Amino acid sequence: MTATTQTPATSAKPVDWSKWIRFALLVMAGGTIYKLANLKDAFYVPMQEALGLNHTEIGTLLSVNSIVATALFVVGGFLADRFSTRILIPLGLIGTGALGLYLSTFPGFSPLLIVFALLAVCSDCLVWPALLKSIRQLGGPKEQGRLFGLLEGGRGIVDTAVAFSALGIFVLLGSGTGGFRAAIAFYAIVDIAVGVLLLLLLRSRTAAQDSGQSAPKKQKAGLGEIWHAAKLPQLWWVSFTVFMVYVVYCGLTYFIPYLTYVYGLPVALVGAYGIINQYGLKILGGPIGGVLSDKVFKSASRYIRLAFLCLIPVVAVLLLLPADPGSQVPAMIVTLLFSLIVFTMRGVFWAPMDEVGIPEQMSGTAFGIACLVGYAPGMFAFIGYGAILDANPGAGGYHIVFIVLAALALVGAAVSSGLARIAKARRGGNRVLTKP
Repeated sequence: MTATTQTPATSAKPVDWSKWIRFALLVMAGGTIYKLANLKDAFYVPMQEALGLNHTEIGTLLSVNSIVATALFVVGGFLADRFSTRILIPLGLIGTGALGLYLSTFPGFSPLLIVFALLAVCSDCLVWPALLKSIRQLGGPKEQGRLFGLLEGGRGIVDTAVAFSALGIFVLLGSGTGGFRAAIAFYAIVDIAVGVLLLLLLRSRTAAQDSGQSAPKKQKAGLGEIWHAAKLPQLWWVSFTVFMVYVVYCGLTYFIPYLTYVYGLPVALVGAYGIINQYGLKILGGPIGGVLSDKVFKSASRYIRLAFLCLIPVVAVLLLLPADPGSQVPAMIVTLLFSLIVFTMRGVFWAPMDEVGIPEQMSGTAFGIACLVGYAPGMFAFIGYGAILDANPGAGGYHIVFIVLAALALVGAAVSSGLARIAKARRGGNRVLTKP
């Protein structure tokens, strides 16, 4: 009797559908939570006309929103480590929707300041740190770039679909005050609906539970844990890299009025451009940044450094374009290229958290601290850019803003080089870097 040798069957690892369902739910939250706070993305000119605001006043609203957000990011990280994301994320979405319904009544400037402050409480304190922690827990060290890149890309899909729907309502109702009011109400209703959906469907699970291991006892965050995280030097390198990406990102807002007032694009077309520029490019930028970081550069920090340097020649081309309607198409292409590069960085600027060895058990607190620093430009960048434009009317003011963006990109390249050195040292076995 001849013995037969059986070869073990090899099969691909089965897809963890529960993981990707949770990921999709988190993407929905991330893609809808900032619509109302960022009305300027698609409706900058209608905001000026319907609410009677100038550049500086819009910048003030955005800065108030960012100041409150920055003050509460650490609180949000504390809450993310202490309470269930299933409660925090829906609560923030539903609260945002309620504020949006009030915003659709077109209150005066003083109430608008309060509304934009409360929008920050809902989105940046309750939702964002909890969402970032949840995304990190979904995958291991080799998946971080792709997960955060896919988060940004998925947010882009949701962003674009919701924003184009709002723009369609705006145009359908005559592109005037009534259409703008309806667009705001639409955003609010979407936030409330997604919040209720997440409350019903989202379940809080950890990576250990997904892999079949026993979940570690939940550690309650406190001042000690916040101080412990704050003493990690690599956390500050991540934070300042995010800071530099975000201060450049804030400048993307001004491509919209630039194309309107310098190149003569109609309001509806500029609205469509704004949606593509601020949301649609996330669909491409996030995944591209994730793949380049994980597969090509094997490091998100090294990729971010190169991307910063690529922004400088793009700005040079933009400055050389004639400021007349005949250059509409080239101006749109160049500004979209600039935005795409920025979104590839935004897609992965949280991935170095794992690359430099931030302990997962303090992810929420670490993300809160990093958000406090990283998103701080929102407190001053919009006021600064807006003041430059109000003080220098015409194409000249926008050119000054673009030169500032190029200079900031150069600084960003230097900062991300420092982060890349920290990551390289850790890969080389220097464990001292991971100790407070």
